[in-house]
Amino acid sequence: MMLKIHRLYHFFSVINIDVTKTTNLRENLDMQQAIASSAPKPGTENAVLIEEAEQKQHALSVRWSDGNITSYHYLWLRDNCASGFHPDTQERCFDQLSVSADIHPIRIEFDTECLSVDWSEGDHSSRYPLSWLREFAYSEELRRQQTSSYESWASDFVERIPAAEQPEVMSSDEVLYHWMSDLDKHGLAIIRKMPATDEAVVDTAQRIDYLRRTNFGVTFNVISVPKPINLAYTSIALPLHTDLANQEVPPGYQFLHCLANESEGGASTFVDGLRVLEDLREEAPEHFRLLAEHPIPFRFHDEDHDIRQHHPVINLDCFGNIVEIKYNAHLADIFDLPEVFMHEYYLAYRNLMGRLKDPRYMIRLKLKGGEMVVFDNRRVLHGRDAFDPTTGLRHLRGCYVDRSEFKSRLRVLAKQFA
Repeated sequence: MMLKIHRLYHFFSVINIDVTKTTNLRENLDMQQAIASSAPKPGTENAVLIEEAEQKQHALSVRWSDGNITSYHYLWLRDNCASGFHPDTQERCFDQLSVSADIHPIRIEFDTECLSVDWSEGDHSSRYPLSWLREFAYSEELRRQQTSSYESWASDFVERIPAAEQPEVMSSDEVLYHWMSDLDKHGLAIIRKMPATDEAVVDTAQRIDYLRRTNFGVTFNVISVPKPINLAYTSIALPLHTDLANQEVPPGYQFLHCLANESEGGASTFVDGLRVLEDLREEAPEHFRLLAEHPIPFRFHDEDHDIRQHHPVINLDCFGNIVEIKYNAHLADIFDLPEVFMHEYYLAYRNLMGRLKDPRYMIRLKLKGGEMVVFDNRRVLHGRDAFDPTTGLRHLRGCYVDRSEFKSRLRVLAKQFA
């Protein structure tokens, strides 16, 4: 059985199915079609409009004026009715189990702005802006590609590291937004003209959001000390690493404010783990797979703490994008992998270690007093050249802001400045 009503009005069309006069409606939904055409209103000639809508068994099939065809399942449409979200918090209040799995439209209409649906249950109607339907379309042709916004870099990035001045970052949300956008994209950026105070790193980082506390505290000082609990607190060379791989969730963005760097040596080194892993994935896919699929143990311990966690060295998101590297040879504990691939894993691990020492990936910065380097600790590896503490003071003060808070602040600022 097929019910059609064509162009009942000049500017909108209606699909109207009366279930009280239709027998075996649900059994024949795959046969039902209701197709309508819409003429654009003045000023909407260039808008993408609905040309046809066809009711199928579990979904509405929509053909758009640009030729794309999308499906919107009834359960998905009902779940995303605007009435199901709290008007203030925008959190979902609708209970999916308050309707049956067989809910379906009994009336559909669309014009140049909205698709309207009367539902078979609950005497309920929903309206969906056409722009919203296009934005959240999940059919293959229009489904949003969940690709990473990151741009990887190699050693030549040293000539174009994004930078801003601290007074402007503190006073202008627009400057903050553009600096954060660059930091999000590249994973490394600099702030200059930092005040020579212990509080400056905290004040600046809190322009983004609250700070991450670790077993080292909310802030930490990178300075050579007697009886250090971490290699960072010595004057020896510090190999490239990511911080706190032993934590359940390692810290996100690290802020390192240089208060003094007067000693001989002590340049900071950085490598974009994303670029290294992209090349590893292309050139040695089996090694990449081993490092991404199999966790190894990490551990930090001192008199007060013994913090351990297993992690893969490479983390992918659910769309296959490289989103994280956890690499710290000094915190790596005794590998406890299955014997069947222990040797192969070591070969993959050594491959990665060798690539991280390749000069084509590395940049070297001798920070000056008043400069602060900020980097994504879960992407960019950092290290340090050895320095001679007898030739002058080297003192950096640091803190962390986690990725979630960073991304949140960036999205909020983007609403105004993107």
